[in-house]
Amino acid sequence: MNKFELLAASAIALIAATPAMAQTAPAPAPAAAGSQDDTASENDIVITATKRASTLQDTPISVSVTTADAIERSNVRDLIDLQTMVPSLKVSQLQSSANTNFIIRGFGNGANNIGIEPSVAVFVDGVYRSRSSAQISDLPNIQRVEVLRGPQSTLFGKNASAGVISIVTAVPKFEFGGSAEASYGNYNAVVLKADVTGPIAKNVAFSIAGNYNRRDGYANYVNLGIKGNNRNRYGVRGQLLFEPSSDFKIRLIADYDRVDEICCTVANLVDGPTGGAVRAVGGQVNSNQRFSYNSYANFPSVTKIDNYGFSGQIDYAVTPQLALTSISSYRRVKTYTNADSDFTSADLIGENSLTTKVDTYTQEVRLASSFDGPINFLIGGFYFKEDIKSDGQLTFGQNFKAYANLLTRSVAYPTGAYSALEPTLRALLGLPASTPATAFGAAGQGRFEHYKYANNAFSIFGQVDIKPVENLTLTAGFNYTNDRKKVATNDSSTDTFSALDLVQAGYNLGVTPVAFGGLGLTPAQAAAFAANRGAGGNPFLALQPLQFLPPFLNYPNSVESGKTHDDNLSYTLRVAYKFNRNLNAYASYATGFKASSFNLSYDSRPFASDFIPGSPVTNPAASPIRSAGLAVNNLTTGTRYAGPEKAQVYEIGVKGNFEGFGFNLAVFKQILKGFQSNTFTGTGFNLANAEQQSTKGFEIDATMSPIKNLTFTASLTYLDPKYDKFTQGSAINPATNTYVIADLSGTTPTGISKFSVAVGSTYTMPIGNDKALIFHVDYNHNSAFKIIQGLPYKAAPEYLNASLGLQLFKGLDLSVWGRNLTAPNYNVVIFPGVAQTGTLSAYPSPPRTYGVDAKFKF
Repeated sequence: MNKFELLAASAIALIAATPAMAQTAPAPAPAAAGSQDDTASENDIVITATKRASTLQDTPISVSVTTADAIERSNVRDLIDLQTMVPSLKVSQLQSSANTNFIIRGFGNGANNIGIEPSVAVFVDGVYRSRSSAQISDLPNIQRVEVLRGPQSTLFGKNASAGVISIVTAVPKFEFGGSAEASYGNYNAVVLKADVTGPIAKNVAFSIAGNYNRRDGYANYVNLGIKGNNRNRYGVRGQLLFEPSSDFKIRLIADYDRVDEICCTVANLVDGPTGGAVRAVGGQVNSNQRFSYNSYANFPSVTKIDNYGFSGQIDYAVTPQLALTSISSYRRVKTYTNADSDFTSADLIGENSLTTKVDTYTQEVRLASSFDGPINFLIGGFYFKEDIKSDGQLTFGQNFKAYANLLTRSVAYPTGAYSALEPTLRALLGLPASTPATAFGAAGQGRFEHYKYANNAFSIFGQVDIKPVENLTLTAGFNYTNDRKKVATNDSSTDTFSALDLVQAGYNLGVTPVAFGGLGLTPAQAAAFAANRGAGGNPFLALQPLQFLPPFLNYPNSVESGKTHDDNLSYTLRVAYKFNRNLNAYASYATGFKASSFNLSYDSRPFASDFIPGSPVTNPAASPIRSAGLAVNNLTTGTRYAGPEKAQVYEIGVKGNFEGFGFNLAVFKQILKGFQSNTFTGTGFNLANAEQQSTKGFEIDATMSPIKNLTFTASLTYLDPKYDKFTQGSAINPATNTYVIADLSGTTPTGISKFSVAVGSTYTMPIGNDKALIFHVDYNHNSAFKIIQGLPYKAAPEYLNASLGLQLFKGLDLSVWGRNLTAPNYNVVIFPGVAQTGTLSAYPSPPRTYGVDAKFKF
């Protein structure tokens, strides 16, 4: 039996080993959603996953809750760490600190392209965070994190087709109190947190909290003497609570946080055939070291994020049975990234920067009933407005021209055909003689991107619960969403060589070969060029791989509107039965929706229905773009945007809560039609709809406390994912290590483990009055998954975390902690090297961290 089988067996044994199940005392009646008193009995956790406060036991959906105590004991610092405690949740950080991707049950995207909205919606205190750069804050004073698994569009709207992460922070209190925490760890990690709360007046309370997180990098830019993958972030969060009566309250929140980090280090997995040319121009590569933290660059990759916002929540009891809630918010996120995207010390890519500003406005209003009778309802509306401005550039460095010439050397062109053929190509195509700035591969040439994006959406949602008989609840819910987007681009390329029509050049050579001697063409070959309109043996076509920054067709134009308009009706049908106060069961069918997403990158291309590629000399068939006179040289097809995602899930669940034991079981089949697959290609993205992706599986979460002060937790997730149909997917061609369009139908999506297991234990040992030792350990293991389509590489991440705490007098806690203690080596993401055909790059797994912590509560 292998290690994973032993872990899974242990988790199942723990879940099955139910002790004598004495009846627990009834839980107190739940408060209204958004209430400041989310408390319950010892064996119940009150959550607001369904926009009503209810116990986890009585919430008939698959939801995982991580409490503040669990977050503290596991030393969870942000949402990336949270995945070690929730097996169905996977979190990855890619090109920069701003690109964090959340996946639930194998579904999720949206982190790496500002035009793509996520499939997993993140909410903080009821406010939607639309982009990953606004989601990664080290939030102070977290009360709990709820992870809702499966489509949640009925109550949460258009971008919850895979699930929801809901972060709930502590509200201001009318009693003075607070806490202060300081932690120090390896890599000179310093984490400081503090919060204070209390009354300002009889009906007004406040809280203010701050956090600071700094750590040296664990990766090394060897040639620069600079550390990478560091932490350098801070934030502040202030709240006011007005509660003039028990029927009316207003909660105001303002927050600001900043990230200024060097991230993320890339390892060399395969040093391809271009490696010799990189070294010949003076570059260095840490060759074939896929797990190494040592790398080379001519400048460090940086990320800067400013994230701030304001929100206001109003709760008003219209009557004792009707509660009105309004949540208004405004958020702004400003992001700057710049990466040395060739990941060598050669100056091939001089700059790859992106500056983005996102302004988001939301307004939600809902009315919920709490009648004593058999019928209760919730109805509401949601408005969303977002404006994005994004500007970027990718330019050639000082070594690019020499590098291109080394790649094109031959007996005929010993110094490189890239530059040697420039006068000939210019003459063939009737172009003026070159200047230093316009010469092929001149430093500073590149692509320059400018995008404007506007999104307006609204939704109307509602849910009704009917109890025809005691203990039986029938639920029906709906959400109508109307979403409009429009995009305008102003992109350009100054790469002279990439703008050349090499097919036209070959044709012109075939027509008048005598004027361009020295190419070794026989009269027969020249005649063949003329007869075949530039095809067949064209000597210039071998240079096409160096044309990777071609002209860009901007839109909107006379053919492409740059607009999308989607609307959808999502719904939920559910039956729930409460056998007794300890055991509930439910069965449900739900649908979900995610609106169209634009590809805001230079890889955006016209749809095949709008354009047929080809040089004019090959007489391509007519197409709308060509007929409108819009075609530019070397234009190819792809996608401007991906159409909507539509999800559906069939789910059966059982929840039990007994004296000393509790469990949640969900069995499901989830289908996503039109899944928006977004593949990172090194410098851009391939965005396409998978016709259908499905996952079937089950989830078990259990908690057991066999004796006082000892708690065990265990979770097991099984997923069987498949692309039922995906005809325009992306996969690596193993012969060249480059992406090609491939039919992935019937294959397994990347990054999804079949089994994930998490086990943990906490033991509190009293050692005197108000003193105790607290031992905690948790372990998460994932079965091996495929990292990249087309290649055999796999990864099996695991995480071992532990802490030993000492509770002292008057709220003082001291602890030693460690995270990722086994420090396994794996790569989560692999991608082709930039401008280095045959090279593969990868992100290495994080190292072991450990430290000491002191916290004082007052």
